[in-house]
Amino acid sequence: MGLFTKDIKSLDDLFVHTLQDVYYAENQIAKALPKMIEKATAAELRQGFETHLRETEGQIERLERVFAMHGHKPKAVDCPAIDGIVREADDTAGEIADREVMDAALLAAAQAVEHYEIARYGTLVAWAKRLGRDDCAAVLQQSLDEEKATDRKLTALAESKVNQKAA
Repeated sequence: MGLFTKDIKSLDDLFVHTLQDVYYAENQIAKALPKMIEKATAAELRQGFETHLRETEGQIERLERVFAMHGHKPKAVDCPAIDGIVREADDTAGEIADREVMDAALLAAAQAVEHYEIARYGTLVAWAKRLGRDDCAAVLQQSLDEEKATDRKLTALAESKVNQKAA
């Protein structure tokens, strides 16, 4: 059928579908992060991934709150985008023997995840506001702010240490 199911007939339907997409993505990320923590060798990178795992768990809880606020049960729908990002990171990591290069690859994969999440949460915040759901928008904005902060931290870590060591 195309990009979306035939059940999406309104912006509200699209909002719920995208919540389900992000809910799936966050749960996949929560499963992937422990593997990334294990593979990371730079202490700051490992610590950043551990912090992000705790944040991801909080973001899952927030999404569950938004579902409830919006009158829906939490439900995940497959997100091929996040599956592809995670699969690509696994494939690339399997091809790298040098630990500093591995850290750079893990960091790059984490930033790809962050950019996806930033795009999704930004859209959800805008749609929630358009739908008159400022309460939902405020909860989603918290996750968007966390994702942006994580991306800034990853960029700083890449530029100040990880990429230099990998070179």
